[in-house]
Amino acid sequence: MSGVEPTPIASAVGAGVVLAVCAARTDVELSGIGASGIDKRQEAGRVTVGIDGLVPDHSVDTKHHGGGDQAVYAYDDAEAARWAEELGRDLPYGWFGENLRVSGLPVTDAIVGEQWAVGDDGLLLETTIPRTPCRTFAVWAGEPRWVKRFMSRADVGAYLRVVTPGTVGVGDAIRVVHRPTHGVHVRHLLTGAGTDAEALSALLAADDVAPKVRREATRHLARA
Repeated sequence: MSGVEPTPIASAVGAGVVLAVCAARTDVELSGIGASGIDKRQEAGRVTVGIDGLVPDHSVDTKHHGGGDQAVYAYDDAEAARWAEELGRDLPYGWFGENLRVSGLPVTDAIVGEQWAVGDDGLLLETTIPRTPCRTFAVWAGEPRWVKRFMSRADVGAYLRVVTPGTVGVGDAIRVVHRPTHGVHVRHLLTGAGTDAEALSALLAADDVAPKVRREATRHLARA
């Protein structure tokens, strides 16, 4: 990569585990929204992940969801548990619309462009942009001021693109096998806080920057 040298890796620089693999095989009808693919349910066994995401999964609003840069959505189980306690309700795997519920490594605070080797079947994912909560999520959640509250916390999870297709299953280890040194976290592309023009410029100088990462980093750089 030009402009940003990766962290030298003798072994994985971070590790986590897949707790659940979720997909929407059917739509859910939401009041005032219509059909949505937000209702992700747990999948049994190993699930094929192609360049556009989990094969059983689908998105209805393809303008804002899905596509190569948002092929897979991961959410941290520790943050899900915090929300469950605050809301006083069970938030099962898939409730956040996530494909992967994971534990043991930062998700929203992952470095943009870091790569996750998942399991032993060759699946390689790369972090791209944060999830931006929308009206669909608000209706689905049914909680007052949900978008504002979710944004305020800003632990929104991360989208990932598929570098190398493979399969994924519950219990798969997640190893961070590449981590750029520009210092821009996924969170920064949502809030803009905690980073600077130099870091964003270093990110944008890298080869093969995901298009939506380039869009968001350029937007924040203009503000910086």
